[in-house]
Amino acid sequence: MTTIAAKDKPTKLTPEEYFAWEEQQLEKHELIDGEVYAMSGGSKNHSLISVRLITLFANHLEGSSCETANSDLRVNIAETNNYTYPDISITCDERDRATTQYITYPCLIVEVLSKTTEAYDRGGKFRMYQNNPVLKDYLLVSSTAIEIDLYHKNDAGQWMIVNYGEGDTIELKSINLSFSIEQVYRGLNLTPEP
Repeated sequence: MTTIAAKDKPTKLTPEEYFAWEEQQLEKHELIDGEVYAMSGGSKNHSLISVRLITLFANHLEGSSCETANSDLRVNIAETNNYTYPDISITCDERDRATTQYITYPCLIVEVLSKTTEAYDRGGKFRMYQNNPVLKDYLLVSSTAIEIDLYHKNDAGQWMIVNYGEGDTIELKSINLSFSIEQVYRGLNLTPEP
């Protein structure tokens, strides 16, 4: 569930007002600079890819102090009152154990791309996520081609991009995991979105 839609509410909300208001809504909304934005559903491939990655990550991290979350968990953009719903987030930070409605310190965020969200996920959303002092890996996964882009923050604090394609092995240093790109795409019908 990642598509940004038109603004739903004309007045600016505080985080507290947003949490209370969203509890009464049928769909999820992101809060950016006091404004709420409705999130719509994704494609079949979007869902299948998300489930495969969540399963892969959760199995890898079983028994650790890290937690793997799906798109139902908000991420608070560090040092702001902005809240997003990434497709997948992983936190290993003890500070996130004290919150129940969101996390603030994920080390890995994954967005499965769609035609309507790709520009936002690569642009404005990534700029917000870069403010997180703990985030190491930002993974952008195509739902229409065997293509994954990894934005990785190196030890010097610089963001580097690695483009993966067919036959490649993805390396996520944030959670010490390597896996074949084919594990993500096996058996999927990769046709462009209409």
